[in-house]
Amino acid sequence: MNTSKNGKPFLSHVYIYIYISSQAHQPTLPTLVSIFGSKFLFVKATAIAEKKKMKVREMVWWWWIYIAVAVQASIKGEDYVTYDGRSLIINGQRKLLFSGSIHYPRSTPQMWSSLIAKAKEGGVDVIQTYVFWNLHEPQPGQYDFSGRYDLVKFIKEIQAQGLYACLRIGPFIESEWTYGGFPFWLHNVPDIVYRTDNGPFKFYMQNFTRNIVNLMKSEGLYASQGGPIILSQIENEYQNVEAAFHEKGPIYVKWAAKMGVELETGVPWVMCKQTDAPDPVINTCNGMRCGETFGGPNSPNKPSMWTENWTSFYQVYGGEPYIRSAEDIAFHVALFIAKKGSYINYYMYHGGTNFGRTASAYVITSYYDQAPLDEYGLLRQPKWGHLKELHIVIKNCFTPLLQGVQSNFSIGPLQQAYVYEEGMEACVAFLVNNDSTKNATVQFQNNSFELLPKSIGILPDCQNMVFNTAKVSTKPNKRITTLTKMFNEVDMWKEFKEDIPNFLDTSLRSNSLLEHMNTTQDKSDYLWYTFSFQPNSTCSQPVLHVESLGHVVHAYINTIFIEAGHGSHDTKGFSMDIPITLIDGINNVSILSVMVGLPDSGAFLESRYAGLTKVTIQCSESYIYDFTNYTWGYQIGLEGEKLQVFKEQSLEEVEWSEIDDSTNKSLTWYKTTFDAPIGDEPIALNMSSMQKGEVWVNEQSIGRYWVSFLTSKGNPSQTLYHVPRSFLNPTGNLLVVLEELNGEPLQISLNTISLVNVNSPFSYHHLPQ
Repeated sequence: MNTSKNGKPFLSHVYIYIYISSQAHQPTLPTLVSIFGSKFLFVKATAIAEKKKMKVREMVWWWWIYIAVAVQASIKGEDYVTYDGRSLIINGQRKLLFSGSIHYPRSTPQMWSSLIAKAKEGGVDVIQTYVFWNLHEPQPGQYDFSGRYDLVKFIKEIQAQGLYACLRIGPFIESEWTYGGFPFWLHNVPDIVYRTDNGPFKFYMQNFTRNIVNLMKSEGLYASQGGPIILSQIENEYQNVEAAFHEKGPIYVKWAAKMGVELETGVPWVMCKQTDAPDPVINTCNGMRCGETFGGPNSPNKPSMWTENWTSFYQVYGGEPYIRSAEDIAFHVALFIAKKGSYINYYMYHGGTNFGRTASAYVITSYYDQAPLDEYGLLRQPKWGHLKELHIVIKNCFTPLLQGVQSNFSIGPLQQAYVYEEGMEACVAFLVNNDSTKNATVQFQNNSFELLPKSIGILPDCQNMVFNTAKVSTKPNKRITTLTKMFNEVDMWKEFKEDIPNFLDTSLRSNSLLEHMNTTQDKSDYLWYTFSFQPNSTCSQPVLHVESLGHVVHAYINTIFIEAGHGSHDTKGFSMDIPITLIDGINNVSILSVMVGLPDSGAFLESRYAGLTKVTIQCSESYIYDFTNYTWGYQIGLEGEKLQVFKEQSLEEVEWSEIDDSTNKSLTWYKTTFDAPIGDEPIALNMSSMQKGEVWVNEQSIGRYWVSFLTSKGNPSQTLYHVPRSFLNPTGNLLVVLEELNGEPLQISLNTISLVNVNSPFSYHHLPQ
């Protein structure tokens, strides 16, 4: 007799075979249960056997074979994962699971252990992450799983801390990640249409998905192999775009589901926001209020799951931060559980940093900083602590919640009770007050209870209220920054100014305005559009008119900076009208088009247009030069990018000079060095004196900054930029800044980040519902 990891006795395959052979009659359910300790396994095996239309004697053999496989999995320390209409079931036991999204490339390997440990301490059972196709396959067939991209190491760290993992392969992920996670080379595949019944797309999507699954299998990371991965996701919020593809949309959904299932991971697959997810794939909810908005599983045999409970919201340049209160999150979590929800994932539990050029269009470098763990991995209170208390209360009730009979009934005009009873042994109740402005006194089981506005009281024994979602006992905290260094000495810095190219400097030519993304192939944010012309004598008060579907435009006339303009996250394009001065003879017009991330969502992503769409010079009301269809010269990227002047070994490729105090500082690179602050507190650069550009520390890009794009309240969307400790050496760290406009590097500072408790509560405001 063998013993499994949980101490229950099991028979090996040999003993099972001997036992079967000795039976003259069909084994009874009590016999099976007494031997294998799992009524669930017997019922599941019977369901499969009936589906296969087996005869009685065939069913007997099927029962034994099916259970033997599960038994052997348990003996090997493997987790058998399935589900029914109530919950996920692991090794025959129902699970009520709290999950938290932590994206491995939005932090560093040195941070992973601490982030996962804090999530576990906060009551999280599962770590959920996307898989980032553009990072892992930057060129077709060339894979990268190094450094921050080391998915295997991340999953193994989850396993080492005793948690489960949910792997959202996609491979379309959206996630406010540039191009929705697609590698841009996909754009160049002939006849491709993304995310539909299209042969070229399905080929590359299947190839990447299979490679990721095979990698996980090769490392033994699926629960069916003894690893932590209990769920996989295929596609992502496809129903948002499904109708755009007409009859090909549903065909693609069925294909994607079938493709995933046939990879045989041994664990269930999910599709989020996909009401037509085919069996056996589970449809799940995303949003802030899934207890109110989710229509439920599309089959009674599937559990109710919430794959994205937005703990705040992503922020864009020019946008104020969205702050969601701990009370609001707790209310909707409790409501989802009350309505038979059994899996809730917090998106994000830790947001992190959009390093480099990874953020999507207009999205700031800091990601979901208002999550329970902030950008630096520090506890954001009271959110982290309040949810931890909720998790403890819920988990203490998991038996009646997963095994009991649910009933619900009105206890007031805006009040409802959800009750779970398991015979006479256990009872748990959720008393809901949907009145957002007034307390409510309710009667329940001959007792009176006071409910705060928009709150849920939880009674683990149906008698005593031990938790109210609107009553926060965790003390709030706030972040403080401590100045450690000012870069305010002129001789600290060196600068290198970009040359402004004109038409004769370019080798790429076209008789029309080229689309930005297709031209740069995402190798750079920057594309120069240039032309030359000689005006006639009637052009006395010229105005340059530019229309763009890009994000930013910098205009130069005869290498002199004239003006910059930009769009916003919520607009599709913008225009500029700039009075200019022309010289007699040939004039050179140079317009720098800038992308601040690629789009990340919507149908027909492969067909999006960016860049200049119209350029004219108006000399008078009746006389206009139209250069839209004209001979243009193009230059991809900046000279400093091509030479990689942010790298130590490339610094000598250009001539650095002392800082020039001239008023025109546009397109200037700055460099200096600094020593790392003592201690282990998180570090951030304060870039509030700069305007727009990108920052590198020891050759690592810590992201784009855009301080000059102010919110409606007149504030920058982000001024502090995270510098992970692992990027630093004790001394001599290289800091390189690319400034596009007119920022002042002498006011940049280096700061440490810490927490202090505060006595007064935060003032919360919510996203519009």
